[in-house]
Amino acid sequence: MRKSWFFLVMVCFCASISAQSGFFLQNGKKKNRIPFRLVNNLPIVEVEINGTLLSFILDTGVKSTILFSLEAADSVQLRNTSPAQLQGLGPGGAVEALKSLNNKVKVGDAMDWDHSLYIIFDSSLNFSPRMGIPIHGILGNEFFQNFIVKINYSSQVITIYDPKKYSLKSCKKCEDLPLNFVGNKPYISLKVASEKKQEEVKLLVDSGSSDVIWLFDDYDFIKETPKNYFKDFLGLGLSGNIFGKRARIPELIVGSYILKEVNTSFPEEDAILKARYYQDRDGSVGGGFLSRFTVTFDYGNKLMRFKKNSKFNNPFNYNMSGLTLEHQGMELVKEERQAAVNSNKSNENDSFIRNSVSITTEVLFSLVPKYVVADVREGSPAALAGIEKDDEIISINGKPSYQYELYQLIEMFSTDEGKRIYIEFKRGLYTNRVKIYLKSVF
Repeated sequence: MRKSWFFLVMVCFCASISAQSGFFLQNGKKKNRIPFRLVNNLPIVEVEINGTLLSFILDTGVKSTILFSLEAADSVQLRNTSPAQLQGLGPGGAVEALKSLNNKVKVGDAMDWDHSLYIIFDSSLNFSPRMGIPIHGILGNEFFQNFIVKINYSSQVITIYDPKKYSLKSCKKCEDLPLNFVGNKPYISLKVASEKKQEEVKLLVDSGSSDVIWLFDDYDFIKETPKNYFKDFLGLGLSGNIFGKRARIPELIVGSYILKEVNTSFPEEDAILKARYYQDRDGSVGGGFLSRFTVTFDYGNKLMRFKKNSKFNNPFNYNMSGLTLEHQGMELVKEERQAAVNSNKSNENDSFIRNSVSITTEVLFSLVPKYVVADVREGSPAALAGIEKDDEIISINGKPSYQYELYQLIEMFSTDEGKRIYIEFKRGLYTNRVKIYLKSVF
C-alpha cells in the first residue's frame, strides 16, 4: 500500500485575474445539480481546492471556508497566507489559523477564482473520527451568496441556480419565510409551543449542525419534577467540546407545518457566550430539522422556502444507547474464506470427462476501521452494562464492527425503544460481550 504524505505548499500567487467576485456558474449555465452524501443529517460535498479534491460539510452557520484534517490529503497548494485567529462555539478561546487568499475553489460547475479560506492545524479539531468518513473542512455561507440554492435532502442533490436567469415560482405546498442576516449569517423566526403558550424565536440556520434545534434559554421546557431531560455531549465546536441538556418540546411551528415532540438541545452557557453577541438570537436549527424538507435559500431576495418531504412525520429519535463512538485509525484483520475449485480430467480411454471439486481455504488480510468509545452517557444502557470510555468495539449483534459504517451504528442506536443489542468490546487484553436494551429517557 502506498504511504501517503501531506505537503503544504505556500505559493505566492501574484498574477492579476479579472473574474467575477465570489462563486459563479461556468460557461453561462443556468443551473447545476451537485450530488452530496448525507451523514448524520449533514450534507457532505466534494470541493476542489487548487486542483485537489476534498470532502467538506456544507455549513450555512459559518461565514467562511475552513480547511482542517490536512494529513488526509496528498497535497494542497495554499496561496498568500498570513496568521489569523478564529472563534467559534465552545468554552475555549480563539484558535490559531492561517488565512489564505487567491485560491481557486470549484464545487460542481460553480467556480470562485479568488477565494479566501482559513487553515486550522489543531489536530483536536477533526470531525472525521466522529463522522466515520474523511472530512477536510467546512464550506461556509459564501457559497450561497451568488446563487439560489435548493437542497433536496431526500434525493441528496443540491441544485444551484443563477438568479439572473431563474426566479422562484409560487408554491402552494411550500412555506416561505423571510431571511434576516446578521454578520452575513442567515436567521429565520419560528415558534416553539407548549400546552400553555407559544414563543417566537429567532434562530440561526445552521446546516452544519446535526441536531434538530438548539435553544439558548429553556422557556420553562426544562423540568426537574418530573425530570424531563438528560445531560449529554452536544457536539464539537471550533473552540472546544459543547455539553448541555437534551429534552423534548411539544411543538416546533414552521408556518402551517407543525412538528411534534421535537428533540431539543440546551447548550451550557459557557459554550455559547460568543454566540450571544447577537442579543436577539435564541438558538439555531440544524440538519435534524432541515432534512425533513426540501429547502431553498434565496439570499438575494432574503427568502427561505420549505417543502416537507417523506421524512417530515418520522418520530424524533436520538442515540438511546448512551455510546458516542469514533473511528480511531485502522487495524489489520485476518479472514479465512473457503472457495470451491473445479477441475476437469479426461484421458484417451475415457468416453466421458471426470469432474472433481476441491475445497481450498483462502487467507485474506485487510486494513479495516477501528471503532472506540469516545464517551458514555452517565446512567445510560451502555454505562449500566459496563462499557467505558476508550473501550474498543469488536462486534455488534455478532457482526464485526468494521463491517458497519459509523453512521449506521448511530442509526441502529437511535431506533426502536426496547431493541436488544449485543455488543462485544475489548479493554486491554480482555474482551467482554454484553447485552443492552435501548431505553428512552423521555
